[in-house]
Amino acid sequence: MTTLLVFGDSLSFHGQDGPLPADDSRLWPNIAASLLGGQTELVAGFGWTARDAYWSLVGDPRVWTLMPKATVLVLGVGSMDTLPSPLPTYLRQGLRYLRPEGVRRWARTRYLAAQPWLARAMGGRPVALPPALTVHYLDLILRSVRALRPDIPAVGVLPPVHRASAYASVHTGRIPGTSALSQWGERAGVPMLNLAALVGSHVLDGHGNPDGMHWGWDGHKIVGHALASLIEQTSGPDRT
Repeated sequence: MTTLLVFGDSLSFHGQDGPLPADDSRLWPNIAASLLGGQTELVAGFGWTARDAYWSLVGDPRVWTLMPKATVLVLGVGSMDTLPSPLPTYLRQGLRYLRPEGVRRWARTRYLAAQPWLARAMGGRPVALPPALTVHYLDLILRSVRALRPDIPAVGVLPPVHRASAYASVHTGRIPGTSALSQWGERAGVPMLNLAALVGSHVLDGHGNPDGMHWGWDGHKIVGHALASLIEQTSGPDRT
């Protein structure tokens, strides 16, 4: 049976109205797996970059248990890497640890209010993870998994577009990120799913989640079907 080991960000489990359990059949990883007659093992988190995915691979013992049964590796991260990150990642993520709670809420409210302005003022730079590091961590994931499963086929994704007010619709990091990921995919022999081409109009025309970033169910269907087709082309009919 086909088992997709998917490393993802919130695009992999966020639907029309918000986040959902990983096994929801309407999510694109599960749509793809169903079309292939299999199942998905999703390893994902909010805002995950390629670095977060690598950390989960090396640090989460549950992920280690998925290696023997995985038949396809799906590198569904790299999209959030291209988003504006006005504050250094460690400072942004550190807001959750502020105490007392009133201070944490105050700091988070101020940051969320400043983020769109800073994203525009700073031209979308710096990004959450520079393209060279995205490629570095994706390559580490690929080589680490193939050290245990040398013949496992792998596919990746190219960053989609967004119209999120949280980032003032700024996304200058997408083109450099797409270029770096495309070149890496060619070097590594990893076919890349072009998310911007697949769901660009869906997002930009306002058919996705109201946050302007995540997708509606039509978007999930499009990506799920395209992923299943790409996997069939990449790995052939026998993926057991």
